[in-house]
Amino acid sequence: MTIILAILLPFLVAACIPFVYRRFTNLHIGWPVLAVPVILFGLLATYIPRIAKGETYTYTVEWIPSFHINFTTYLDGLSMILGLLITGVGSLVILYSIFYLSTKESLHHFYCYLLLFMGAMLGVVLSDNLMVLYAFWELTSVSSFLLIAFWHHRKASRAGARKAMTITVIGGVAMLAGFLLLYAIGGTFSVRVLISQTDILHKHSLFVPAMLLVLLGAFTKSAQFPFHIWLPDAMEAPTPVSAYLHSATMVKAGIYLVARTTPIFGGHELWFWAVSLIGLFTLFWGSFNAVKQFDLKALLAYSTVSQLGLIMCLLGLGSAALRLGYSTESVIYTQATFAALFHLINHSTFKGALFMMVGIVDHEVGTRDIRRLGGLVALMPFTFTIAVIGSFSMAGLPPFNGFLSKEMFFAATLHITELNIFSLEAFGLLFPIVAWVASVLTFVYCMIIVARTFLGKIKPERLEKPPHEAPFGMLISPFILIVLVIGIFLFPNVLGHYILQPAMASIYPDFPSSEELTPHIHAWHGINTELLMTVGVIVLGVILYRTLKKWRPIYRLIPEQYTLNALYERVITTSENTSGSITKRYMNGNLSYYFLYIYIIFVGVVAGYFLLSDAFSWAPSKDSSIEYYELILVLVMIFASVALLFAKGRITSVLLNGVLGYSVAFFFVIFRAPDLALTQLVVESVTTALFLISFKFLPALKPEKAPRAIVYSKALVSILVGATVTLIGLTVMNYEEFSAISVYFENAYELAGGKNIVNAILGDFRAFDTMLEVVVLFIAGLGVYTLIKLKAKKGDADIENK
Repeated sequence: MTIILAILLPFLVAACIPFVYRRFTNLHIGWPVLAVPVILFGLLATYIPRIAKGETYTYTVEWIPSFHINFTTYLDGLSMILGLLITGVGSLVILYSIFYLSTKESLHHFYCYLLLFMGAMLGVVLSDNLMVLYAFWELTSVSSFLLIAFWHHRKASRAGARKAMTITVIGGVAMLAGFLLLYAIGGTFSVRVLISQTDILHKHSLFVPAMLLVLLGAFTKSAQFPFHIWLPDAMEAPTPVSAYLHSATMVKAGIYLVARTTPIFGGHELWFWAVSLIGLFTLFWGSFNAVKQFDLKALLAYSTVSQLGLIMCLLGLGSAALRLGYSTESVIYTQATFAALFHLINHSTFKGALFMMVGIVDHEVGTRDIRRLGGLVALMPFTFTIAVIGSFSMAGLPPFNGFLSKEMFFAATLHITELNIFSLEAFGLLFPIVAWVASVLTFVYCMIIVARTFLGKIKPERLEKPPHEAPFGMLISPFILIVLVIGIFLFPNVLGHYILQPAMASIYPDFPSSEELTPHIHAWHGINTELLMTVGVIVLGVILYRTLKKWRPIYRLIPEQYTLNALYERVITTSENTSGSITKRYMNGNLSYYFLYIYIIFVGVVAGYFLLSDAFSWAPSKDSSIEYYELILVLVMIFASVALLFAKGRITSVLLNGVLGYSVAFFFVIFRAPDLALTQLVVESVTTALFLISFKFLPALKPEKAPRAIVYSKALVSILVGATVTLIGLTVMNYEEFSAISVYFENAYELAGGKNIVNAILGDFRAFDTMLEVVVLFIAGLGVYTLIKLKAKKGDADIENK
């Protein structure tokens, strides 16, 4: 129950912010908001000793049990890692934002969106039910859209938010389809139960489609190639958002999904190659593109893409151990997964610090353009320290935590070449080669961050502000992160025992010993291949950095119009233009044409189904006899309907329409439905009166002469619609495949205590439906009231043009 409250707490506080933020006149609203992630981090931390002993915590609240959808939380080692990152880094980001964002900003909106995102991420990592996980998954997309577009007056911010939402939501819908296929196979939405059914799942024909759809959702969320293009554009968000969403949380959701579903899909050859190769290429492509960037945040964005690819690749390599099964020899291949989880934490520490460092530079200097920066080390020594430690950790240099996980990454790529499954004997060497090349490029862009920003000569004429060190409050959060960078390097096995070991047990549930899956982490392994690869990275990296101007023109070989971003823009533009032109063809402002389209589709679908499926059934012998007065009423209605088509005056049309309505009321009387007859009479009388009153304000009626073809086509459609409705009525009367719904309501007295069936239906059986109808009317009323009272602010009309 505590875990469910932990998920709900950010939502509850976010709901209160719009009502209480005005009361915080002397206190920054960020301070009370900061208490939320701090409390949640402390709460999760209390579970660490018990989770380290192998305990797990589950709690279920029934939601839609008939569809196997329940709000089930599950806290184990894997969800613990993400939970601590979400709340821990979230605490530091909120502390940083208190000093970073101006009080002139719409801070209540910012913190509301941030808490919504925090709650959604906690929901993703702590949910055991796939449908609940999906609901929170899409909520992260919505809340991240709001955060990325926080500075909505900027066109680039709005465009980045739309791109992020478009790509991640499309992937999310694909993931939903994959979840539904898993449910079709296993009969459950519970991740834990599905893991126990892996033998059954692997044999099913829907297993591979489900796998690919789930991977599509994970790849889009974690910015894997070719879906990575949303992440650089999302850097238009405020720096605290970038530090939170794009280093520690949102982009890790896809990583989490792959890790969580590895026990289900792992061991399959397609899963191994899809995850490891996409991750490997993303690692290279991200590092390759990071080198050419001049904007520090864009450089960090591509570096994030690259690091996410590294983690994804390691998860793919580690999945091979599930194919081998448990043995002393196969345990060594699980170390790739251990390295992935280790680097997942390391990346959050050094990348969060680097994003905050870039935010400080931008905040205090006024630019992030590397071409305008330089020589800041003397003026911003603390910021320089953050940049050096964060960058060199990302480059994989000692004495920083990135060195440890990068060495494990090299070791994993070398170990995988020794396997003789999945055709690795032929293609396995690809992994260490590409990993080494990408690491060289990583070293190069890390050198760019440090040297081009802080070393060399200062260029005050190119800066928008006189450079100076950031205030103390803005330095606290990044300094805590770089202390962790060094602390994890010095004491890595504390993290390994208490955090990583239980997470490994979550990914390899069939392996008997989680301690055996957790290697002892050493900073020094002697002179081995991994160390020589690191030395080669440094040597070649320095050479490439010093000769950057000579080989940088290689990026011009790829024309801009052939990039993935250009392809995305063309697809979006073409889609908008095509849909616009199609819409203009049928949305011509003529109401009669709209009805014509609706009726044609209605006839085509309904009548077509009846004719093709041979569902039409009519047995006149079973019908009751027709009385003469009923026949007279039918003839009157037919006469009024036909005469209405030829009426040339409004009064005549209204009277004939009234004849139709009152005739229907007479039928209700004949069929002994007085309540319906009364309702019909009242509505018809009011409608007729309103029609007559409105004539005073209408212009003179000028009959239009439509072409005969249009008149005949409308007449044909009208006849077909009438025939279709008659067809449905006759068929329903004689359809005996299923028992009538009315049988259930015949027990109205026993079920609802009402002797009048109609009253029972309206008052009891349809009570919830009636309540929802009232809610809809209430919301519509609020919308009308808002539109009436809303006054556009000065300059809002020009926002779209900026």
